[in-house]
Amino acid sequence: MISFLRGTVAHVGLSTAVIDLNGAGMSVFATPQTLSHLKVGTEAKLFTSMIVREDSLTLFGFADDDEREVFDVLLSVSGVGPRLALAVLAVHEPEAIRVAAHTGDGKTFTKVPGIGPKVAGRIVLELAGKLVPHGTGTSAQPQPPIKAEWKPQVVAAMTSLGWSEKDATGSIDKAMADSPELVEAGNVAQILRATLRWLGQDGARAGNRVGSRG
Repeated sequence: MISFLRGTVAHVGLSTAVIDLNGAGMSVFATPQTLSHLKVGTEAKLFTSMIVREDSLTLFGFADDDEREVFDVLLSVSGVGPRLALAVLAVHEPEAIRVAAHTGDGKTFTKVPGIGPKVAGRIVLELAGKLVPHGTGTSAQPQPPIKAEWKPQVVAAMTSLGWSEKDATGSIDKAMADSPELVEAGNVAQILRATLRWLGQDGARAGNRVGSRG
């Protein structure tokens, strides 16, 4: 079991990073938020979870141990694989996931692309008692805002999740129209999460309009 990686960042892609460990490159899947804080040529530490399959060994990397714990618990839900668990962490902070699971708030999970009401209901049912909120004193350390060139990074993160560049750009602009404070701070992680949440809510509104016409 590989618990963490510490080494020089050799490459950062849309969904993976390569960490150079004394000449050996380890490829790690991570959320767009985690990847946005990795810089090629600098040292980084990622907490990791290894997924073992018959034909592969895959590493998933996290900014802190709390993210990794939530990821591992999400994998215990039937029908939730590592890519979907990572998508949940791309949209919501670990503490928000803990609160949603603890309170049975399935709507929180439907804001994640690929999760509908049925899967969301299964998640809150199977996570009951497994994830407990830390409260206001969360152990996760806040990440510093990234003020430079945030929009290309958010667009790249969204295209890695399946949106076209055009749709991603338009969604970011609409989501940020009422959030000037996020635009000013330029925090990639916060803007990405806000945009994905806006997309989930906008999708629900669109569904309601279609239903009312029917």
